[in-house]
Amino acid sequence: MMNDTPDASPDASPQPMDAVPPAKKEKKEDSFPVFLIKLVLVVAIFRSFIFAPFNIPSESMLPRLENGDYLLAAKWPYGFSKYSLPFSLPLIPGRVLASQPERGDVAIFKAPPTNDVDYIKRVIGLPGDTVQMIGGTLHLNGQAVPKQRVEDFVIPVSPNTDCLSPDFAVTEKDGTQTCHYPQYRETLPGGRSYNVLDLGLRPQDDTPPVVVPEGQLFMMGDNRDNSMDSRFPAMEGAGIGLVPQENLVGRATVMMWSTDGSANWLLPWTWFSAARWNRIGGTF
Repeated sequence: MMNDTPDASPDASPQPMDAVPPAKKEKKEDSFPVFLIKLVLVVAIFRSFIFAPFNIPSESMLPRLENGDYLLAAKWPYGFSKYSLPFSLPLIPGRVLASQPERGDVAIFKAPPTNDVDYIKRVIGLPGDTVQMIGGTLHLNGQAVPKQRVEDFVIPVSPNTDCLSPDFAVTEKDGTQTCHYPQYRETLPGGRSYNVLDLGLRPQDDTPPVVVPEGQLFMMGDNRDNSMDSRFPAMEGAGIGLVPQENLVGRATVMMWSTDGSANWLLPWTWFSAARWNRIGGTF
């Protein structure tokens, strides 16, 4: 009878019965301080070069942006400078991978003259453009930008919003208080359209022509009569003048949250009742 078990090799040496296979080397886990440092580095890189959150604390960009909005800004579209980094660390000389904004972009930048506060405005004038306001109408390179009257912009009164003047305050049929602002559709050369507010004749409705120099931008708020922007000289607490492109931080991309300010952090259900759900997820 044949044995199906192969003969042992004459060169094979017998193994001791109590032989134990070598133990696998255990993977050493990071200590908490090392993990924390890695996490901070990942967040810093993400915020510096990919996306960063920004909140809107004013109404200078009504009707597009409301006080209490939280948005994500893309950091790469305009390139990177020291203002892309946390605390504006001077680790990047000038701008790298620089790209010029387009007219109509909603951009975040460090506001002159101090260059330490984040502002958000719309890009109106590019290098070489001549920008002027005449009778409340924007003029680019000597041509009036089309401006069409549309329905009033209506926003409820809330802890984050109060009417800029009693003239715009309305009590609705259900008793709620709202603000009604005259609204216009503005269309830039190239077809980019957006809505602006015009609250009546103001000193900033008539300005001298300004030629935008190379490397700078003319920025304006959509709430034309409630925005300290490039129409005003750069003075701390006042206007910003022309904005160096090096000051660009990012381009507004998507709305990730919006609240009317009525939430109480100790009452979690108010977090949901205060949310402006219809604004969340909107893109620019």
